[in-house]
Amino acid sequence: MEFDYTVTTEKDFDSVVLALQEEIATVGFRVLHIHDVRKTLAEKGFEIESMKIIEFCNAKSAYAVLETDPKIGLCLPCKINVYVKNGQTIISGMRPIVLPQFFPEAKLGTLPEEIDSLIKAVINNSK
Repeated sequence: MEFDYTVTTEKDFDSVVLALQEEIATVGFRVLHIHDVRKTLAEKGFEIESMKIIEFCNAKSAYAVLETDPKIGLCLPCKINVYVKNGQTIISGMRPIVLPQFFPEAKLGTLPEEIDSLIKAVINNSK
């Protein structure tokens, strides 16, 4: 089981970031924050290619997992990274289906699979 779901796209970086925001809303989640990692690192004198981390959440799903085990909050909110590497735009998201490996006592039911499917759909529809 892969920790991440990662794809390469032909779209330019900014178009992907916008498409992801739209797709996240379409599946019933809300973008909480977008970290401009390139800008943050540049302020400290470090240069990298474009990279943004999009944090998003669905309150009902977050509540369900936190009620099961508050330590799962370490993996919240959901994140999708968009970055440029060697001139290619890449989209990468953590797969919630790995949560039971980290929290084996938590009774999450089918929620990890459901959220995993939504994240993959968001990524696929944004590329």
